[in-house]
Amino acid sequence: MKIVLKSTAILFSLLMLSCGGKEEKKKEGFSVKQKKATTEKVAEVPVATEAKASERIDLVNKGVGPIKSVTLSETVDEAMAAEGKEVYDQMCLACHRIGKKFIGPAPNGVLERRTPEWVMNMILNPQEMVTKDPLAKDLLAEFNGSPMANQGLTEEQARAILEYFRTL
Repeated sequence: MKIVLKSTAILFSLLMLSCGGKEEKKKEGFSVKQKKATTEKVAEVPVATEAKASERIDLVNKGVGPIKSVTLSETVDEAMAAEGKEVYDQMCLACHRIGKKFIGPAPNGVLERRTPEWVMNMILNPQEMVTKDPLAKDLLAEFNGSPMANQGLTEEQARAILEYFRTL
């Protein structure tokens, strides 16, 4: 009899607890309230999608840094390009792959999209470029915030790399 009485008391207690007040709880997340459809027709405006920073062409911007002017000869200086390839293979290959996006953009065709001054300033002065140059900022965003490391190259080494880029 005691067991039946205790069981009934526990059952009654649980029933009372489960029938508590009508307190509404806010749902987590967000909700969307829909409005009634209108009969007005809205003109569709095409949205312009801007090209990725790595594909954008800017042959005016010279960048931020020590290089203000670069004169390229009609022909590629093969000796300088070979020196540039050596420096590139040693200092740049960890992040840049020819022909494909890697940690950084592919260098081939860069002179069809950027001025020689911009390329050399990016090589020599990457920290200031990503803080002051709009295109470099966009590239930083496109490549997941991976900033280009300052390799401490000389202007001659940067110029040799630029000459190597002309051969790609």
